[in-house]
Amino acid sequence: MKEFMDNDFLLTTETAKKLYNDYAKKMPIIDYHCHLQPKEIYENKKFRNISEVWLGAGDRYGDHYKWRVLRARGYGEDYISGAADDRERFNIFVETIPYTIGNPLYQWCHLELKRYFGIEEIISPQNADIIWEKANKKLETLTAREMMYLHNVKTVCTTDDPTDSLEWHIKMKSDPTLKVKVLPAFRPDKGINIELDWFFDWISKLSDVVGYEIKSIGDLTKALAERIEFFDSVGCKVSDHGLDIVYYEDAGEEEVNKIFLKGLKNEKISSEELDKYKGYILVFLGKQYAKYKWIQQYHIGALRNNSKRMLKEIGADTGFDAINDSLVAEKLSKLLDKLDSTDELPKTVLYNLNPRDNEVIAVLGGCFQGAGTGIKGKIQFGAAWWFLDQKDGMEKQIDTLSQVGLLSQFIGMLTDSRSFLSYTRHEYFRRILCNKLGNLVENGEYPADIEFLGKIVRDICYNNAKEYFGF
Repeated sequence: MKEFMDNDFLLTTETAKKLYNDYAKKMPIIDYHCHLQPKEIYENKKFRNISEVWLGAGDRYGDHYKWRVLRARGYGEDYISGAADDRERFNIFVETIPYTIGNPLYQWCHLELKRYFGIEEIISPQNADIIWEKANKKLETLTAREMMYLHNVKTVCTTDDPTDSLEWHIKMKSDPTLKVKVLPAFRPDKGINIELDWFFDWISKLSDVVGYEIKSIGDLTKALAERIEFFDSVGCKVSDHGLDIVYYEDAGEEEVNKIFLKGLKNEKISSEELDKYKGYILVFLGKQYAKYKWIQQYHIGALRNNSKRMLKEIGADTGFDAINDSLVAEKLSKLLDKLDSTDELPKTVLYNLNPRDNEVIAVLGGCFQGAGTGIKGKIQFGAAWWFLDQKDGMEKQIDTLSQVGLLSQFIGMLTDSRSFLSYTRHEYFRRILCNKLGNLVENGEYPADIEFLGKIVRDICYNNAKEYFGF
């Protein structure tokens, strides 16, 4: 029987151990998609205790993975995302973790304690006092920035609305003490989701930001172009879209303008109209991204805010989203082809949330790789995302990409996280990657050229992303 999470955790062959320890382990990190708050990085936030950094601050901002298992144990929302006493919240989480057998949270949480706090104790109520005291002692000096430095994080891209002032990013650009490059990422979902109740309010906010009333689709595209130019001036190189369902149908400006005006009045928008409006905006944005040589990211397949009761009670993005099962191939193909037809398809990262779509996304992306451009892996099949961000999901993503694409050009892992403790997930991914490659060698399916394999590992862990994003 192996020791629990020893040095060879997830590494089952000698080749895998060598690849991880000699090539993957010490590579820097580029976290090209996350939900960290720029203000906390700039101010170098000091967390009051392990409960705050582990679970969130009790302000509906925290780690959804952890919140969901607490809900499954029947605890009240005040102890999960609310303002209950920090020690009480910590105690119920420690009580819950032993029950998460088979869930990656069990291993993630132990990695977090080991790598950030040097805590080797098993998470259990019996060890609650020891963990609380040791972690809180470490947090006296382990600030937000120090957590990033500890894991050799070089670049981080946050997630930012087009209406954002980017004040914290601007301040960080001129902060000589900051050892991590923190860049904004453009997330225009609220301008695309015309069917949602808050569309008019968001358009009004955007009007205030750009200084003129947005009364037409032409005004909207003009405003978005101005915000893209502003984001670019602050160092942005990446956009991000939570597409959920892929909408696309070709339509002209006049027709789309009528749909836009219906959205301003909060009138019902048909599915066909959504295809036309969203497709028009996505094509416009894609062309803008190509102009600035940005990378666009499409996150596909979420079914959001499933509990309307909890949406009303605590708001969106609090852990009540799920996997959608809508079809993606045809409309995504048309969207990519529309941009490609004028040679204005930017580098694109495609993520799917439904594991059914792995081969669909990976193969479709391969149709638009931009032969002759000199760009390696122009269209990326992105890392296993959200509910697939676990051992089985990562292995399947790696298998799919290696079998129908080019794994060696993969840009690797990201956190997609709201927590500074999530950089251990890069270690988790790197161990799984090295184990998969090690198995190919040990099974006689690839030569035992460790030096070349090590290069591939280093590229996937860091070098490919550095080149792809131009950091």
